Amino acid sequence: MRKVVCHISTVHPHYDTRIFYKECRSLVKQGYDVYFIVSYNGKKKSFEGVNIIPISNSKNRFYRVFIKIWVALKKALQLKADLYHIHDPELIIVAVILRLFGKKVIYDVHENVPMQILNKEYLGGVFIRKVVSGLFNVFEKFNAHFMTAIITARPDISERFSKKKVTVVRNLPVLTSIDKVKPVEKVNEKEIVIYAGMLTEIRGIKEIIEAVGYLNGKVELWIFGDWDEPEYHERCKKLDGYRYVIERGFIPQDEVYSYMKISNIGVVNFWAVPNHVRTLPNKPFEYMACSIPMIMSDFEYWKSIFKGCYLPVNPKDPKEIAEKIEYLIDNKDIAKQMGECGRKLIEEEYSWEAESNKLFKLYNDILKK
Repeated sequence: MRKVVCHISTVHPHYDTRIFYKECRSLVKQGYDVYFIVSYNGKKKSFEGVNIIPISNSKNRFYRVFIKIWVALKKALQLKADLYHIHDPELIIVAVILRLFGKKVIYDVHENVPMQILNKEYLGGVFIRKVVSGLFNVFEKFNAHFMTAIITARPDISERFSKKKVTVVRNLPVLTSIDKVKPVEKVNEKEIVIYAGMLTEIRGIKEIIEAVGYLNGKVELWIFGDWDEPEYHERCKKLDGYRYVIERGFIPQDEVYSYMKISNIGVVNFWAVPNHVRTLPNKPFEYMACSIPMIMSDFEYWKSIFKGCYLPVNPKDPKEIAEKIEYLIDNKDIAKQMGECGRKLIEEEYSWEAESNKLFKLYNDILKK
């Protein structure tokens, strides 16, 4: 009899790269009946074998804060799944209640939330943020003891929890999916720098745009993703370099790959905030899978993982970023070697095809008990 598994998120979109495209689709191929309870303003549907169970994506603050997680819990209990897999800190209380009902639950930790909280200026001053961060750290660690198992997206996050419960399942690219995507047709000979991901201040978007401005039209900057703050977006649009920017918004992942494949350089320009210096973002691995060289923040942690595939820069120095872009544009043999180095690393060490075996083993171990 096929096992029923249920993923739950009230924060991520139904097309989330990690949850839907990697975990849920892979589990379908392994023979599980997969359900995904998620914020989605549409009807219940099956998409690529994954059963989407929608929760209203209402912007009403009262609904989001006080009602949404309980709607998710009700739908989860109605499914009577063999295993539940939650993806948001907001759902910790839901996970604990599911455990009280005798259910098996995995808590998938995508980010180091206590570190993230330290950067959320809207919470107040540094002292207030440290207090909130500390309180959440205690809350998360305490409730982690009730989980059947914990999955973390990065090795550094796993250090916060009991080794007996943790499995690291990194956000690595699905190589077979990327290789199926055909590149878009290039309409001009302009050199292309690409950034794909969240468009926030601490991801250094402003500095990338300023860098492109210094190059006076030598390159175009293609940006994919949603802006986190309208005010920050407006500031970026006023920069001189913005005239060389092409915004393509948030588009399906496979379409992004089609643009990556005709790009000359991929950029990851994270500021050195606590939650970044040991993170493993999706995009560098995706750039590598598409065989393009990279310019990335000069974090020590990244040097050991992406060695030979990128040029390091100070993420707050647009002139240095511009110099590195120009160097790769002018030295195409070196750029090509870096792109080939990245592709080789993906094929040998950093593909989802290999990483997903950890997920399958964990599911099998839990469900056979």
